[in-house]
Order: sequence, then C-alpha cells, then structure tokens
Amino acid sequence: MTAFLVFLADYLTKFAAVEFLSDGPIKIIGDFVKFELFFNTGAAFSLATSKTLFLSVFAMIVAAGILYFTSRIDSSKWAIGLGLVLGGIFGNLTDRIFRNPGGLQGPVVDWISLPYWPTFNIADSSIVIGSATIVWLIWAQIPSRSVPK
Repeated sequence: MTAFLVFLADYLTKFAAVEFLSDGPIKIIGDFVKFELFFNTGAAFSLATSKTLFLSVFAMIVAAGILYFTSRIDSSKWAIGLGLVLGGIFGNLTDRIFRNPGGLQGPVVDWISLPYWPTFNIADSSIVIGSATIVWLIWAQIPSRSVPK
C-alpha cells in the first residue's frame, strides 16, 4: 500500500509539474522553495547522466530484490521503509520507460527546488526517507520477521 501511495503521489505531482511549470518556476517561499520543472537524465544530483540505461536496470534489480524480500517480512516498520523505496523506484522508473526517448532512457521529472540542493521529486524524497528508515531498522536491530515463541 505504501509503494502504491508513493507512486500515485509522484505520478500526479509530476503530471502537474509538466502541465503547470512549463512557463517557469513558481516561488513558494521566496527563493528558498520553488517549484521548477527540470528533466533529469542522470541519477540523484544529476550524476551519471550518460548511464541512464544502467541506472534503470539497477533500479529494476533493486525493485525485484525488495519484492522478493517483502514476501518474507511481517514487520510494519520494515514494510513502510521498503514500500517507500519501492514506490520511489517505480515512480522514477516509470519516467525512464515512458518519457521520450523511452526504452529505459527517458528523463525523470524533477520539480522541487531548494537553494544549494539539486532539484528533486516525491519519488526521490521517498527513496531517501525509505533508505534512511531501513538503515535505522538495521542499526536498531529491529527484526523484519516476528520471532516464533
């Protein structure tokens, strides 16, 4: 459910960004927070812009691993963390597949702009928050499965 909600929020906000931000940015809090349309062909922070196909394949492998792992968990905390990452992966992967030129090489729509920070989207935020959650779960030694009594 988490993955679906993240995917839906990401899809709808990217649709709105393409529709309403094509004429230029909208200032939300002065120059601190702006909604600004940007098409990112790379990974986070616009790194690896010439490696779009590799990034897409890597994202599919990670998604497959998460789907495999989720069938073996019963912890709601782990489900939320993994769902955040999975929803974000699907959100950005959808852009890679369906945005021109397609074929896993399309650009990702980014639209949230902060000073001194690369433009990002809901999917990016979800991946970061979900990954941080998973790191915390591992650090706190919270099991992904209930221990049989």
